[in-house]
Amino acid sequence: MHPRDLLNEAMAGLLARPARSALTTLGTVLGITTLVVTLGVAATAGNQIVGRFDELTATSVTVEVPENPFPLVDWADVSRVTRLRGVVSAAALAESEQSANLSVRSNDIVDPTRITDQTLTVVASSPSLPAAVKGRMVEGRYFDAGHVARGDKVVVLGQHAAKMLGITRLERAPAVFIGTQAYTVIGVLGDLKREKSLASAVLLPPAIGKRYGLSIVTRVLVNTGLGAAELIAKQAPAALSPGNEALLQVISPPSPTRARDAVEGDVNALFLILGLVSLVIGAVGIANVTLVTVMERIAEIGLRRALGAARRHVAAQFLLESTLTGLTGGIIGASVGIVVIVAVCAAKQWTPVLDMRLAVMAPAAGAVVGLLAGLYPALRAARMEPVDALR
Repeated sequence: MHPRDLLNEAMAGLLARPARSALTTLGTVLGITTLVVTLGVAATAGNQIVGRFDELTATSVTVEVPENPFPLVDWADVSRVTRLRGVVSAAALAESEQSANLSVRSNDIVDPTRITDQTLTVVASSPSLPAAVKGRMVEGRYFDAGHVARGDKVVVLGQHAAKMLGITRLERAPAVFIGTQAYTVIGVLGDLKREKSLASAVLLPPAIGKRYGLSIVTRVLVNTGLGAAELIAKQAPAALSPGNEALLQVISPPSPTRARDAVEGDVNALFLILGLVSLVIGAVGIANVTLVTVMERIAEIGLRRALGAARRHVAAQFLLESTLTGLTGGIIGASVGIVVIVAVCAAKQWTPVLDMRLAVMAPAAGAVVGLLAGLYPALRAARMEPVDALR
């Protein structure tokens, strides 16, 4: 049989029952559509997360300084980190268990009828802390190198700490008492985008912090430009403590690419099974309808065999019919899936990510499903004897 004649016979068999053929194709359409939408939305969602990847997280590097018999990082060492290419700002912090819960009050009057003391965290920091935590001075100013050099008895309050102590204005130079020592409040730091726990802390210059066991740097906060965090995470320990960089612990942001891949993997794992189930249902539908078609056309098969058609010709005709059914479902399903992806992205104002290989492979997958589904009915038709079929 000439291939063109075989194709004509297969098309005639499909178009002879258009409603049945359409319903049979629908199963494959649903399966392919589900697969295309799943893979397309997964790729788009992963790309969207990378596009909206938290810039703060992606540019924040923290260097933890462990306890050591001798100080690993000095306050002045932070300036070496700021000279690294890609560093936007950096600041050192000193924290200890001793200063984590100190009694702080805003006046020196002891009133037994009400609670005037607040238990707050006291932290020593370098003057560059506001930029390092990406905050702003709500009131007043932050202490500078001059305050540190002179050992001025000044403090800066976190915004929440100032509220707890009842300090709202600084025109009259209010003071707070840490234990029995009075310190002038020169500023209130708020709107922290990083290290938000400092909003409830009392911030001291390093010289004053020594009185509360805050003489040794315990953390260094570094902000980098986009894309520089990974490199700075490798260079910062050597800049802070040459020769002892292996002792420092660096916390760097995760890779956006890994985040995207993880999202794609999770979405694919969740919905890929649904797509495969839909494909299996479509394949079963094609197999059932093709088998019914074979049983309805027994007389036709017997006549063809009696007129000289070989078994392979009969098998090829039914295989081609089922394959065309799957291919048609694959083409329609891929088209519908792409339209759905674009529609979802337009509704969410996302940028759609479409793999061109997906548009090519989806119809091919539908054809393979149709081919496999029609294998048994085609073999059954080919095994019919002409005499039995005509009888």
